[in-house]
Amino acid sequence: MTINNLFSGPDRPSPAVLTIEQVIEDRRTIHNFKPEVPKFEHIRKAIKLARWAPNHRHTEPWQFHHLGPKSIAAVVDLNARLVTEKKGVVVGESKRERWNAIPGWLAVTSTLSPDDEEQTREDYAACCCAIQNLSLYLWSIGIGVKWTTGAVSHHADFYQLLQVDPAERQTVGLLWYGYAASVPSQKRRPVEEFLTRLP
Repeated sequence: MTINNLFSGPDRPSPAVLTIEQVIEDRRTIHNFKPEVPKFEHIRKAIKLARWAPNHRHTEPWQFHHLGPKSIAAVVDLNARLVTEKKGVVVGESKRERWNAIPGWLAVTSTLSPDDEEQTREDYAACCCAIQNLSLYLWSIGIGVKWTTGAVSHHADFYQLLQVDPAERQTVGLLWYGYAASVPSQKRRPVEEFLTRLP
C-alpha cells in the first residue's frame, strides 16, 4: 500500500493504514496540486500533532499561520512583484499564475531570542521538526506538502501580512498543501555513506 492508492477521493480514506516506515519512505515534496482545497479539520489535526516535536526547554516556539484567500492573494502579489523586479514581467506573471494554482497555504514562524543565539537555533530546529511531523501526518492521509523558504517569506511585507514582528519571530517556512496532481520519484544514497560507527 502506498500513498498513491491510499485515497479513493478527497477526504475519503480507505481502510488501509500506512505504517510509519511507509509514510516516511513514501513522502515526497509535491510541486503540482489538484485544485481541491483539503478540509481545514485535517490541517488543524496536523498542527495538533506537529506540536509534539522535540523542543529544548519546552519552549514550544512555533506559530502556524493559516492563510485565507485575501492573505494568499497578497502573498502572490508580493512574490510576483519581487520576481518581476529581478527577472522581468514575463517571469513575474508566470510565477503569479503558478502561485495562484496552489490550493492551501500555511506559514510557520519561530521565536527569536536576541540575547540567546543558542536558544534561537534550538527553537528553529524544533520548528523544522514540527514541520516534518505535520508533513508526515498529512501525507499519511493523502495530502502533500511543499516547504519553501524563498525570498518572499523573509520580506518585510510578508511579516506585516502575518502580523508578526521580525524582531521577535523568524519565518521557518511557507508551506503549500493539497492533493497531489503528480508524485515525483525519489531515491537516497546508501545508509553506509551517512553512518559512522565509533568505538
